[in-house]
Amino acid sequence: MTGHGVILYGPPTSGKDTVTAELVSQDARFAPVAKLKVGTGRTTGYRRVSSAELDKLRAAGRVAVETHRYGNVYAVDRDDIAALVEADRVPVVHMGNLADLRRLRAAVPLAWTSVLLWIPRAVCADRSRQRRDTDTPARLKAWDETRNDLRTAGAPVFNLIIHTDQTDPAEAAQRIITTVAAGPQPSVTVPPDLD
Repeated sequence: MTGHGVILYGPPTSGKDTVTAELVSQDARFAPVAKLKVGTGRTTGYRRVSSAELDKLRAAGRVAVETHRYGNVYAVDRDDIAALVEADRVPVVHMGNLADLRRLRAAVPLAWTSVLLWIPRAVCADRSRQRRDTDTPARLKAWDETRNDLRTAGAPVFNLIIHTDQTDPAEAAQRIITTVAAGPQPSVTVPPDLD
């Protein structure tokens, strides 16, 4: 499989859905990859499957990445990505931890552009309340886990870092489009004082 893909990594409420929508709006080649979801809660951006269906996809070797969080199971179906690439689209995948980001890059050989979308913890709390999340404490715990993940990242893994509390979605999308168009980019180091 050859082609380009975008991985948006960041804590809850960092703008992954918003930036993805803006990417699609600005350039129709970009297409979100709906994660598979077994469990409860938000359904927007997910493809609900049963545990039995997920088991079948695992057995067929279609699960590229699987994550357990908020009492749910989330997975990425490699066939969904392949279908987009075959249609000359640029798949956009959301990730919440570095281990999964690395697994996806290893499991699906594309020219990936990895983007860190970042917000301070207080902004995460405000955005979670504004969108009426019923589990804001769990979102803040995930923010803490994401920050710790970044502190232990080791080698740089991102091609671009965007502070979404300081950058509007249109500009964020344009920066991503420009980076993808430029081809393979050197990785950037996450600032140690990122909060």
